[in-house]
Amino acid sequence: MRIATWNVNSLKARQDAVEAWLARAAPDILLMQETKLTDADAPVMAFGMAGFQLVHHGEGRWNGVAIAARNGLSVADVVTNFGDGPVRDSGPGGAGAEVTGEDDFDPFDEARMVAATVDGLRLVSLYAPNGRIVDSPFYLGKLAWFERLARWIRESTAPGDAVVLGGDLNVAPTDADVWDAAAVHGGTHVSEPERAAFRALLDAGLVDAYRSRHDEPGRFSWWDYRAGMFHKNLGMRIDHLLVSPSVAARIVDAEIDREARKGPPVPSDHAPMLIDLDEPGRPIDPDWEGALARIKARTKPGR
Repeated sequence: MRIATWNVNSLKARQDAVEAWLARAAPDILLMQETKLTDADAPVMAFGMAGFQLVHHGEGRWNGVAIAARNGLSVADVVTNFGDGPVRDSGPGGAGAEVTGEDDFDPFDEARMVAATVDGLRLVSLYAPNGRIVDSPFYLGKLAWFERLARWIRESTAPGDAVVLGGDLNVAPTDADVWDAAAVHGGTHVSEPERAAFRALLDAGLVDAYRSRHDEPGRFSWWDYRAGMFHKNLGMRIDHLLVSPSVAARIVDAEIDREARKGPPVPSDHAPMLIDLDEPGRPIDPDWEGALARIKARTKPGR
């Protein structure tokens, strides 16, 4: 089984790219973030035509998470927003459409979590708050959201359960997960409280699936659109697949598909991350070695 996660940065804008990647990588399950759609607008038919069932939890203009599972897999026990109730409507005319200020920020009023059991695997698609500025209400809300996530895991899963948490967690867990630790020091995504929140998930028994197979530097999942960051490989690994030990024991491969970050049309600023369980999935070439060699060749010494 191949399981992937991808912050698609708008399904409306990226539907063709997602369908192309489904055909390229042939995942069995794709966790998505930042769909930016209401549930009513979720492209259930388009995914059905591509051979997938779609579970979607959205609010409209912002956020939104989803799970696409290949047709034939059983899907059950759907939970949204940690089971804490409905979220706002940020779609056109919705009551939450204009809520953007610090005083209005509430991460638990946003579509950031959906879970489902797919063929015995408990899958969770997550989109953590960005945090914006350290110590701002957005940052404090991010830490509170991680605390709620950790509590939900403790309350809803048991030792031995097969669990996969995937998504854009907006945390680079170590300095090896950023292009330049000095350049980002003191900012969000790399602050010690955020990293401690990430470590708390590992301390609860989860395994960083990508790091279980790769320890190379310079492999990232997100690059800013600005200043040619992608073409210079100035990125961060902020997208993750965290798995229970029983799932970790089944991993035979893990990858970040750098090729999917390329356009045209304008791609997402994130690349998909995937793991293969039990046996390798369809071969893909993310071209990491070639890309890093080309970047090195065109980078002047000292820059």
